[in-house]
Amino acid sequence: MKNKVTVIGSGNVGATTAQRIFDKGYADVVLVDIVEGLPQGKALDILESGPILKTDSNIIGTNQYEDTANSDVVVVTSGIPRKPGMSRDDLLLTNMNIVSSVVSETSKYSPHSVHVIVTNPLDAMAQQALKISDFPKSRVVGMAGILDTSRYRTFLAQELNVSVESVSAYVLGGHGDTMVPVVKSTTVGGTPVDKLIPPNRLKEIVQRARDGGAEIVNYLKTGSAYYAPSASITQMVESIVFDKNEILPCTAYLEGEYGINGVYVGVPVKLGAAGINEVIELDLDPNELSALQQSAKSVEELIKIMENAPKH
Repeated sequence: MKNKVTVIGSGNVGATTAQRIFDKGYADVVLVDIVEGLPQGKALDILESGPILKTDSNIIGTNQYEDTANSDVVVVTSGIPRKPGMSRDDLLLTNMNIVSSVVSETSKYSPHSVHVIVTNPLDAMAQQALKISDFPKSRVVGMAGILDTSRYRTFLAQELNVSVESVSAYVLGGHGDTMVPVVKSTTVGGTPVDKLIPPNRLKEIVQRARDGGAEIVNYLKTGSAYYAPSASITQMVESIVFDKNEILPCTAYLEGEYGINGVYVGVPVKLGAAGINEVIELDLDPNELSALQQSAKSVEELIKIMENAPKH
């Protein structure tokens, strides 16, 4: 029997994620949206590519949460996207309400699923999803670090004219201006990156990785990134579905690791069928650890705003 993956939100990120998973053929996909006809039309379009791609997976579009029942993985992308000049945090209260209503349904229909949260501001939305679902912390995980790391690796590979596969790196922390590229452990073909790129240039590349999402928003004007985000989500889904226990930078609920307690923040985790099996504690230098803890404080501020928001 094929795995079942539900994607909530059929905008660019959601629809592209559904397409990537369908293309691989290992799971049946349910694409959900509140707009009538939108998920149905996109799902049918994707389904009709099956004979060309030689995939017998099924995909349906729906406005009903009942169709998501017994999903192995639920990906939550729904929310309002960023516009030029907006930070991810500007979306906070609107998207908090959207994520709350979505997760109350998806957790009810798929009580044993792993939820992958993508809606921004991502770390705070993962925290909200954990609260609403009442799931164990291992089964609510956020997608951020893979995307941020991919951007960082892309820019390093371009700078040094090497394959992206030769660049090994992690970006930790909150998905936003406080993210922490771990320069100390970044290597290119096994050589530390700070031996290959002068400090000032390396600082510029780190900053470009931090601004990676905003750079795309500024180009597009009316939307945000979705090709790289959907690839990042798909890597997480595959690690869960195939129980790969791949070590990936994801947003996880920390209880003492890195000196951070009771908050979601981006760290390397071992990701498998049960969700997060382990948080990996890297040996960070004092500056990186301090930056990670500062990043967690930014997330805590958003959580406080959510806790104090007027109840509907």
